[in-house]
Amino acid sequence: MRVLALDYGSARCGCAVSDPTGTLATPIAHVERPGTRKGMARLAALVREREIGHVVVGLPLGLSGADTAQTEEVRAFAVRLGDLLGESIPIDLYDERFTTVIAERVGGRESEDSRAAAVLLEGWLARNAALFEDDPARGPRGVGATGGAGGASGADAAGDAGAAGGAEEFEEGGA
Repeated sequence: MRVLALDYGSARCGCAVSDPTGTLATPIAHVERPGTRKGMARLAALVREREIGHVVVGLPLGLSGADTAQTEEVRAFAVRLGDLLGESIPIDLYDERFTTVIAERVGGRESEDSRAAAVLLEGWLARNAALFEDDPARGPRGVGATGGAGGASGADAAGDAGAAGGAEEFEEGGA
């Protein structure tokens, strides 16, 4: 199963994909104006083209773990994306605090937004490695769980950054 991570912003949405084994997180080209009809269509096309089985959307919580105005915008975006993709593609909201700071330090050729999405994805993959345990292509249990653009430090900072720290299952009607 491939996972698509999105670092949503109204101007551009950073994107990263996992390999089928859940070992690597790779930043890919960002999507311009993801909240528009054209942007949503591009995201749906990415899901089809890359055979995505799960989507993770970065949730921009405040440093205290509280929701902000941007958090509500991202939740609304996730609802719209979920409606577009349908029930067969689960959507998780995942704490994205500090992913941009880590992406700035890592550098790379893709946009900072897409590098932040890769850091976000690494954290999500590390926390959800059990989803890939029965995958024969993955190899021995735990291989590669901390690999990718940000390494273990990316997973630690993005996934363990406070009270909310981690995935929140997204369900239609709000999370």
